[in-house]
Amino acid sequence: MEFHVSLLGRADLTGQIYEQVKAAVLDGRLRAGDALPPSRELARRLEVARNTVSAAYDRLTAEGFVAARTGSGTFVRATGFDRPPEPAAGDGLRPRTVWQGISAPPPDTSTFEYDFRVGIPDSSLFPFATWRRLVARQFTMSRLGSLAHDGAASHPALAAALARHIGVSRAVRATAEDVLVTNGAQQALDLIGRVFVEPGTVVAVEDPGYTGPRDLFTSLGAKVVGVPVDAEGIVVSALPADARLVYVTPSHQFPLGMPMSLPRRKDLLDWAERTGAVVVEDDYDSEFRFSGRPIEPLQNLDRAGRVVYVGSLSKVLLPTLRLGFLIAPPSLRPALRAAKYVTDWNSARPMQAALAEFIDEGLLARHIRRTRSEYQTRHDRIAKTLRTSFSDILEPVPAAAGLHMAAYFVDDRDDIDVRRRVREKGVGLYALTPFRHSGPGRTGLVIGYGAIPSARIDEGLRRLRACV
Repeated sequence: MEFHVSLLGRADLTGQIYEQVKAAVLDGRLRAGDALPPSRELARRLEVARNTVSAAYDRLTAEGFVAARTGSGTFVRATGFDRPPEPAAGDGLRPRTVWQGISAPPPDTSTFEYDFRVGIPDSSLFPFATWRRLVARQFTMSRLGSLAHDGAASHPALAAALARHIGVSRAVRATAEDVLVTNGAQQALDLIGRVFVEPGTVVAVEDPGYTGPRDLFTSLGAKVVGVPVDAEGIVVSALPADARLVYVTPSHQFPLGMPMSLPRRKDLLDWAERTGAVVVEDDYDSEFRFSGRPIEPLQNLDRAGRVVYVGSLSKVLLPTLRLGFLIAPPSLRPALRAAKYVTDWNSARPMQAALAEFIDEGLLARHIRRTRSEYQTRHDRIAKTLRTSFSDILEPVPAAAGLHMAAYFVDDRDDIDVRRRVREKGVGLYALTPFRHSGPGRTGLVIGYGAIPSARIDEGLRRLRACV
């Protein structure tokens, strides 16, 4: 193992090597079974005599920290110690005050027998064998070498494939030059924020709404204002007159689920043109539409160049692939590409190339058709049960797309407490209250059906009913 040793001066070199190896063993950086560098190699790197290193190893061996194996080397023994390294002294470095109100969620290692959590697609439906074949095809010397540090923000083949795919499936007007591939939709929003948001910029978000963009724009110094939504979507008349950016989920409002009506879409675009604001359209799961006419994207209705369209493949494929994209008016392309460059240069090229082939071979369209049928079965079963067995408790919000639905409580019961109690029964779901921006409102539940098999839905809902 390559092990770092730093020698100061020329005094007691053996002791310095001994202390640093011992400290690494005690705090767990070197674990039982790890090999130490050969004494000759370490002496050469440190520019000291081999006997200096050998003497340190002998002392460590005598004290039981390491053991020498003839012909094999020197290895760490099982010591029973596993303490974390001591933190650096002092606490003088402080983040900006905005980070006192924003924190990353703790790792969610919870597993639920009945998993109704939102935003989790069914990984068992993913074509792993096909994907492995496509990815393996990219890991060749010729393909990887041709893409090294080419400076392009997006893989050309994927940009062209995405433009065709969303043009056909979502009626989005775009060419390959319009497409900017990102590490998920959240990075797309980050790039938009970097280009538009200055300290004090007023940003409007749906209330209730997705918390990720809200925290992101706040971290960039924006003044984020929650705007209520009704049965037709965001209430345009409630938008702040000085808002310069509006974030919306018009095809399947998150978390309530209703689509934005066509008159409301036109009102929003008219408002953006009058005020000079940009509208960020997050179309995060509209591939899964089960009934009703397809919803016309704001981007397709926009004739004044006010809409930036954000898409994600996390719900369609797997969240762990971290592949998203944005489409912006031509005037914004240079700035957005520059923002992408200074952020991380480009997204993983082999994954982009594999996805391009996945789309071009018709595999993405086939996968969407297959998963849509399965998700519709789950959607319909949950919707029917809510209408029949929960009619005295929950009022479902009509929704005909996506991987989740919402329902209001008919009374004002504590939805966070309900979430806590059902988790104890092995049922995972979300409360509506944490998605609110501006304070109290109707309480309710957000019920996902991407991760739960159809065979478990009835029992999961029975347990929910028993808790509420």
